[in-house]
Amino acid sequence: MTTCAALVVAAGRGNRFGTSTPKQYADLAGVSIIRHSLSTLSAHPQISCVQSVIHTDDQELFNQASEGLGLAPPVFGGETRQQSVRSGLEALADLNPNYVLVHDGARPNVQSDTIDRVIAALADGATGAIPVVPIRDSLKRINAKSQIIGAIPRDNLVRAQTPQGFKFQSLLSAHQNCDDPMLTDDAAVMQQAGFETTTVRGDEGNVKVTDTADLHRLAEAISETRTGSGFDVHRFGPGDGVTIGGVFIPMDKALVGHSDADVLLHAATDAILGALGNEDIGVHFPPSDPTFKDSDSKLFLTFAMERLREQMGSLTHLDATLICERPKISQARDQIRTSVAAIADVPVSRISIKATTTEGLGFTGRGEGIACQAVATIRTPSVSY
Repeated sequence: MTTCAALVVAAGRGNRFGTSTPKQYADLAGVSIIRHSLSTLSAHPQISCVQSVIHTDDQELFNQASEGLGLAPPVFGGETRQQSVRSGLEALADLNPNYVLVHDGARPNVQSDTIDRVIAALADGATGAIPVVPIRDSLKRINAKSQIIGAIPRDNLVRAQTPQGFKFQSLLSAHQNCDDPMLTDDAAVMQQAGFETTTVRGDEGNVKVTDTADLHRLAEAISETRTGSGFDVHRFGPGDGVTIGGVFIPMDKALVGHSDADVLLHAATDAILGALGNEDIGVHFPPSDPTFKDSDSKLFLTFAMERLREQMGSLTHLDATLICERPKISQARDQIRTSVAAIADVPVSRISIKATTTEGLGFTGRGEGIACQAVATIRTPSVSY
């Protein structure tokens, strides 16, 4: 049976990243950069073992990043990348897999189909295979004064990515006989040892995080926009006013409900939960539960926002339309908008409050109650494993 192991190289310090924490442990969409890679590799059906190489100072950071993934214990790296890779390969020697994939710990957005292509090339007989992407920009050579002194033809030039895959024994032998610390990747080590390496199609999204700007761009790239809708209705009963969006508006009636019947906050809560795919307000706060009797509906919207932030999401916009003959929402619109923004803990510019009537038609037209529909737009990480 053909076996394939993955080796994640994460012993570097990332001095260009500009933080005290090594870049591979920086947060990306709620988890560390390296966990994205570890999760993808460990979940791949053709990879039987994931071995990591870390810095001696990073044991606790790695333990947190790899918790629950069932990985092999990490080994410590050396002063150069070649020394670190060699340590990892020697740790895999007893397993002796047919293939090994060497991947950068700071390259978190690798996709399964890229891994598939590398493994397929090895299975077809290649000694080594690496993913590459074309260079689309013009290349210029500059001097110490940042002045252009020449152009570099980009014909036959590509950008190399990881994971780089090789026959295990060939790569182990190449590293054990390599003493050049200036070689930048494993394909170069194999070339020095006289082995040929082929290329497969890479992925433009499979970027290596070098500085915080890379991290911010990647965070945006791996997130997605979702929308959710909410709708709620409450009838009028005896009372001296209604609460809408957390704002009390005096009138000769009140809205009837298990909680304070804040029709806007209920619709907004359902819109956010819907965008998250987290069921609806009635599941989380059932009207049959006396705990929530006469509750302030701010509780519900706060809960939905907490759920959103737990999933590393953010509220881009909330648009709500109140449907009623009275009260006149226009007089309280700005106050309601400010209140909803404060409850959701977002800028007021992210909240839109509108109102309309039904021209005397239906239960709202007859003045029997108030309806509200809301649409929430959120941004949330799109990664899943």
